[in-house]
Amino acid sequence: MINSKNEKRMIKIDLASPDVIRSWSRGEVTKAETINYKTLKTEKDGLFDERIFGPTKNYECACGKYKKVKNKGKVCERCLVEITESIVRRERMGHIELEEPVTHIWMLKVAPSRIAAILDLKTKELEEVVYFVSHIVLDPGTSKHLKKAQVLDLGNTKISIKTREKLTKTLEEIKDGFDLSDPKQEIGFRRAEKMIEELRNASIPFSMDEAAGFIGKYTNAKFGIGASAIEELLKNIDLDEAIVKIREELKEKRGTVEQNKMMKRLEVLDSLKKSNSRPEWMILHVIPVIPPDIRPIIQLDGGRFTTSEINDLYRRIIIRNERLKKVKSMGAPSIIVNNEKRMLQEAVDALLDNERKARPVTGKDKRALKSLTSILKGKQGRFRQNLLGKRVDYSGRSVIAIGPDLKMYQAGIPRDMAIILFKPFVIKWLQENNFAENVKVAEKMIQSGDVKIWEALENVTKDRPVLLNRAPTLHRLGIQAFEPKLVKGKAIRLHPLVTTAFNADFDGDQMAVHLPISPEAVAEARVLMLGSKAILGPKDGKPIVTPTQDMILGNYYVTFEEKGQKGQGMLFSNPAEACSAYEAGVISLNSIIAIDVNSLDEKHFETKKSGYLITTVGKILFNAIFTEKFPWLNNNDIYGAETTVDKFIVSDSTNVAEYIENVYETEQPIKKKDLSAIIDRYFRTYGSQKTAQMLDNMKDLGFKYSSKSGTTISAGDVVAYKNKYEDFKVADEKVAKITEFYNMGMLTFSEKKRRVINVWSAVKDEIQVQLESVLKQDPKNPVFVMADSGARGNVSNFTQLVGMRGLMNDPKGDIKEIPIKSSFREGLTVSEYFISTHGARKGMADIALKTADSGYLTRRLVDVSQEIIITAVDCNPSKGFEISDVVETKHDNIIVPLRDRLIGRFVFADVEDKNGNVIVEKDTLVDEIMANNIIEAGVKNVQIRSVLTCDMEKGVCKKCYGINLATGELVEIGEPVGVIAAQSIGEPGTQLTMRTFHTGGVAGGDDITQGLPRIKELLDVTTPKGSVAIISQIDGVVSDVIEEDGIFTVIIKSNNDERKYKSQYGAIIRVKVGEAVSRGQKLTEGAINIKDLLEVARIEDVENYILKEVQKVYRLQGIEISDKYIEIIVKQMLNKVKIIDSGDTELLPGEIVTVKHYKAVITSAIMAGKKPPLAKYTIFGIKKAPLESESWLSSASFQDTARVLVKAIIKGKIDKLEGLKENIMLGNLIPAGTGLTGSAEIIKRGKDSLANEY
Repeated sequence: MINSKNEKRMIKIDLASPDVIRSWSRGEVTKAETINYKTLKTEKDGLFDERIFGPTKNYECACGKYKKVKNKGKVCERCLVEITESIVRRERMGHIELEEPVTHIWMLKVAPSRIAAILDLKTKELEEVVYFVSHIVLDPGTSKHLKKAQVLDLGNTKISIKTREKLTKTLEEIKDGFDLSDPKQEIGFRRAEKMIEELRNASIPFSMDEAAGFIGKYTNAKFGIGASAIEELLKNIDLDEAIVKIREELKEKRGTVEQNKMMKRLEVLDSLKKSNSRPEWMILHVIPVIPPDIRPIIQLDGGRFTTSEINDLYRRIIIRNERLKKVKSMGAPSIIVNNEKRMLQEAVDALLDNERKARPVTGKDKRALKSLTSILKGKQGRFRQNLLGKRVDYSGRSVIAIGPDLKMYQAGIPRDMAIILFKPFVIKWLQENNFAENVKVAEKMIQSGDVKIWEALENVTKDRPVLLNRAPTLHRLGIQAFEPKLVKGKAIRLHPLVTTAFNADFDGDQMAVHLPISPEAVAEARVLMLGSKAILGPKDGKPIVTPTQDMILGNYYVTFEEKGQKGQGMLFSNPAEACSAYEAGVISLNSIIAIDVNSLDEKHFETKKSGYLITTVGKILFNAIFTEKFPWLNNNDIYGAETTVDKFIVSDSTNVAEYIENVYETEQPIKKKDLSAIIDRYFRTYGSQKTAQMLDNMKDLGFKYSSKSGTTISAGDVVAYKNKYEDFKVADEKVAKITEFYNMGMLTFSEKKRRVINVWSAVKDEIQVQLESVLKQDPKNPVFVMADSGARGNVSNFTQLVGMRGLMNDPKGDIKEIPIKSSFREGLTVSEYFISTHGARKGMADIALKTADSGYLTRRLVDVSQEIIITAVDCNPSKGFEISDVVETKHDNIIVPLRDRLIGRFVFADVEDKNGNVIVEKDTLVDEIMANNIIEAGVKNVQIRSVLTCDMEKGVCKKCYGINLATGELVEIGEPVGVIAAQSIGEPGTQLTMRTFHTGGVAGGDDITQGLPRIKELLDVTTPKGSVAIISQIDGVVSDVIEEDGIFTVIIKSNNDERKYKSQYGAIIRVKVGEAVSRGQKLTEGAINIKDLLEVARIEDVENYILKEVQKVYRLQGIEISDKYIEIIVKQMLNKVKIIDSGDTELLPGEIVTVKHYKAVITSAIMAGKKPPLAKYTIFGIKKAPLESESWLSSASFQDTARVLVKAIIKGKIDKLEGLKENIMLGNLIPAGTGLTGSAEIIKRGKDSLANEY
């Protein structure tokens, strides 16, 4: 299983036979003692015995005769302890020989019970046998009334009647065979009669043991109780024979409950056969004892001891096992022996899975003791806590503060923190440079704060970046690398532009710092994680480093144009002259001036022009931030002509002052969205390094001029809007009329509520429109400047400040009819304040719930998709995926335009216009220009390459994925696109609403769940809440729609079929008589149940439906996510099929296999001339999909650990370690990214990257 490079290749899990368990062991544990509390030595034959588990001290035996490494491998003659390292106590196992066999609780109780399936019994009956309540028939002998493996339950009233009847008939059969003339036989006759009497009268005690002996004597029937009886039945099973028999029976019993039972049984037997296991191994004769250092005993300060709870559970087993031996040797009555056996069974159950017991074993504090299963499962279990998560050395954390003077690749690390973080490197430097002769001296220098250590620190920090992380890490940009810059104080300094990616602010947030140690880690941090490289956000490929707040304000202020300012219309021979004039106070920053075009660097124009450029000093300063050949920006038309628009250039003969005064129209300043567009274009033209440089210039300019602008804000800047009272008067009259209609019974309550809400919403909208026009009249109003520039706030904030607050939500999330008429500027009345508190309180509670929900969603998404990696360049697929505008059919709104869906994807077939001319050839990567051409040609549908149709066996290929949005380039082989997809869908999850919107409770209206609950509903594939749409199951025409008491009946006819569909009460019909409908089309409003859709429609329809619905939820909240990410998740949800007919193959009916495996079986069956199997697609929600994963390690570490492991054990599953999680657990490099390239290559790339930093 393991190759020479010490890298594990595959890992198998299996049922262990008693002999295998003994072969693991170094000796039998027979005493329940642990250590001697006086001498602190381990007890002989006890749970910590050094003879079994190895020495407690390195190379030292128990009696102290041997104490040196030179004796390694010897065994001490006196104490029989092997001389070796004490670490063997972490790997050497022991065993306990059980006096009586016991069942393994997992095989008995983890649903579906595997032992019950094999014996074809109910789990409840089986448990009664195991826990010594009921007997079971092992062999019916000559009796006609008993069956093999029949449970004889005399306790349960219902069942006991049948049992008593069968025993009575058996006894009567025996009784009738006696010859009464023989005195001996007469005694037998009397005994039989007495037993029959006891059976008929339930109040008389009846001994089953006695009856079993009596019946066995005359019919050779055998009865058993406890695990030993179950073992005997399991031993007698011939797997091959049983499998053949069930397969024969299955052909006759199609589609019955009986068939399901048989299939489950067949699956277990088949799995055991394939994994070369025997069913009786589910019964334990030997218990392995795990190594002692994994269940240590520790001495506390007061001389007391504390120990792992596993030891207590082992002790109970040993004590009960020894007591059972004693009781048996004394020849005690069966009732006492059986009780001891039952207690032993329960002790073993507690060790294996204490929580599954009805009454778990508890400690002193009445808390259930932690068993082996509890150690494995859950967030604190072995899988998630220790194998998937590791604690790291060389880390620190501190509060973050802003670092406005940092470059984009830098972070300020406090000196006191850095000296500890880099301590080993500082020590090495001090030694190499002869400031300290050894480690001790160097450490003393650090402790005493010697001056030399700071020089050492400056030198070693140049060599390696640090990683900064802010929890919660929702996407890959939550951890970024920076070159450390030492700063005074105790706060970590963070570059202002990276705060968006970390979702950090400076109100007390903390961040962790980690230090990469190995050369590979350092190189990876530099090449892949440097802050200056993370320009684009992975979820939508848009810049994530857009300036915020005061940086926007500064750039807005700089690019603002105003007529009538000092020095307007002056001419300057070059930009430097204009700047000097500004500094001398001759002109102001926003004065409109002109400069000679010829003096400008030619980078701004494609062709040299003559004349004057009309601009401002601010715009000269703004354009100076671009170091490359970037077009001169005089207005916010970033995607305009490559050259500056001619309207800003006037000829030499023009009277510039007059032109500016009378002809020139001022331009809009540069706002937030313009800055984002500039960064995007700059990045696509010049790459990340130059963009990072430009961003630092933009940041510095913004900070400098937002300070110079002296923007302040006060209550006086917003003037209360008085005209609103007129609007209120009109609205109140309308509401009074609506109420009057309602009182007259002309409106329902919900209709009245809806109309009132509409009236007040219209009023608020009107006030907002009026306010906007008032605000625009004073473009220098600081509040308007902040909103207009995108620095902070928006118009609806002002409506609340000076207009009206409007309608509020109640705690359920419904809208209240009573509006808040006051604004914040005027102040709210007490009743208005109370109305507004509901929504505020709910908002706070929602945020707390949402964070946890969203995090859990991300975790499940990652688990579903983690195995998807880019594995090849091209898969040459057999079909494409057709896309068009994603339209919300109800209102005909375009949710995602076709253009957005095309950019960054490969087309599958030639794209032609109406005349048949090829616009884009097949297998071409579509860029923005091509996408625009396709749309302009009026093309509505395009076949593209998609992850959903990729034909790769493992992962997906480059061409089916397209562009990597985080880099803007074609994706590279090894990119873990599955994890990126999961993060891109999960990260904005916190911004989604938690609410279900209601429209006054009208069923079938818009009360479709939205936000996070809707995403969960779609991806977990649960039945939608609210109104569920009815879908057509056939292609046909609507022949009639009949309404009766608010319930509609839709009749659909096709050539040879007619279907009737009844709606819910109050549903809204979507189809008209005579309309053609296709399979899976909605007939009523509401959400479709995805499982129903999969039954009737094509697989493409299901894929498209989920894609559209997920996009709808995110776009409604203004969040853009690329289609390809949702496609990856959908691919994983739909990659399994359920076998309907196995044909002539090994597959079982009802078995669930991957599409990949199914296709392979079909191919091999056809090649061999056999009948291929038949299957149908099945869909798994993201909760279930990981549990069906090929890798048992990955599934077990996700959820339901015990159930996943039992399934894997029975099948003898082999994990081929193809995914990411499995490899992390085993300490291998992950098969993705740099895990696929060699160390040497990544280190070389790291060195190149260091040379390129600006």
